[in-house]
Amino acid sequence: MSLAVRVIPCLDVSDGRVVKGVNFQNLRDAGDPVALARRYYEQGADELTFLDVTATVDDRATMYETVTATAEQVFIPLTVGGGVRTVADVARLLACGADKVGVNSAAIARPELLAEIADRFGAQVLVLSLDVKRSSRTASGFVVTTHGGRTETDLDALEWAARAIELGAGELLVNSIDADGTKEGFDTELIALMRGISSVPVIASGGAGRVEHFAPAIDAGADAVLAASVFHNGELTIGEVKAALGAAGEVVR
Repeated sequence: MSLAVRVIPCLDVSDGRVVKGVNFQNLRDAGDPVALARRYYEQGADELTFLDVTATVDDRATMYETVTATAEQVFIPLTVGGGVRTVADVARLLACGADKVGVNSAAIARPELLAEIADRFGAQVLVLSLDVKRSSRTASGFVVTTHGGRTETDLDALEWAARAIELGAGELLVNSIDADGTKEGFDTELIALMRGISSVPVIASGGAGRVEHFAPAIDAGADAVLAASVFHNGELTIGEVKAALGAAGEVVR
């Protein structure tokens, strides 16, 4: 039997508020994270993802409080990322109610962190968050970025994802910086390439604008689809997305 496709709202959080922009720029307020999380839980979201997009040591306490408040209100898996630098950070987030933790920049700086997290908590807790841009500088045509897409690394996105899986990543959250916030559809080429190298689930992120955009992402190889602004703005509901996926022949919860 096929595993059900997961529909995951993403809450990009900055200073305790949900924000949204285009291509990770010009962030604007989109609401209270706990209230939005509750709304999506009631709509039938399969999971929730929180990303602290401006994480610094100074605002870290706000995120822990937000995670705790959310975990008390919703009873579906909660992934939290942004500013996770150590095994101790992961332990604290899990203690606050997170089920999985997303790691990006810190793993690029020190890949051994992935193995340390997986060894202590299990691969099922560890999500590698990838902010990917198209680039002629890499063999695959895609490069990994950091700092919300503002800084390009020298890492080929496919090579980095494959290495991260070897180190213990249990899931890939693949966000297309080029498609982010454009509402023109997921980058299905990127999704297909990631599926080709990945032995773990792939979450497609970036570009959702209409219900018709979600099924092609699954057809390209995604196990789950993630979206933000279309849900925050009330343009789409979780139920509408699931209905469209079901009509396209996908298995949904």
